[in-house]
Amino acid sequence: MPLLPWTEIDSVLLDMDGTLLDLHFDNHFWLQHLPQRYAELHGISRALADAELLPLFKQHAGQLNWYCTDFWSRELKLSIRELKREVAHLIALRPDADTFLAAVRGAGKRVVLITNAHRDSLSLKLERVELAPYFDRLISSHDYGFPKEDQQFWFALQQDLGFDPGRSLFIDDSLPILRSARQFGVAQLLAVRQPDSQAEPRDTEEFAAVEDYRALIEGL
Repeated sequence: MPLLPWTEIDSVLLDMDGTLLDLHFDNHFWLQHLPQRYAELHGISRALADAELLPLFKQHAGQLNWYCTDFWSRELKLSIRELKREVAHLIALRPDADTFLAAVRGAGKRVVLITNAHRDSLSLKLERVELAPYFDRLISSHDYGFPKEDQQFWFALQQDLGFDPGRSLFIDDSLPILRSARQFGVAQLLAVRQPDSQAEPRDTEEFAAVEDYRALIEGL
């Protein structure tokens, strides 16, 4: 994990799920809780539920619909919002993420949350974890109509914030999203080694990775 050139960073752009929050909640919801509840509500086996749902998930992965609770509620004919509340106790901050946020905020950097999460999901998580006070802005990609994987998201973000990509740090657990940010010219990029605390650490390929948020604030 590199020492960051903090004197060259004005804006800190942060993903939410898997970056500041443990991805275990989302993985458990989409891969366990939702298929189980879908099976119960439709009177089918869990195996059949998985057979119906997994191809749908794959079809929409990386698109705005994938992150849209309204889309999935319509598609599956059930309330994603209410089903998420059933397992909301699993929503948790990653270790020392709040320490990092407080330090960056205290150093006078502009701190912006940029998430692909739908506003419904964002609201639920902010109810459980007090993140909002650390941020200058909380932005959902649904506000712009493009996911972070799309260059048009970054153009819309720059128009909105007026940030300098060359003087920005962006942390995200998704490698395709980090590559999109790199294409747009964001200078400082970090992946997350273990976004889901219940899963194995991942290979972050060409990106340096966050393993300890306390170590990131050295030199700040």
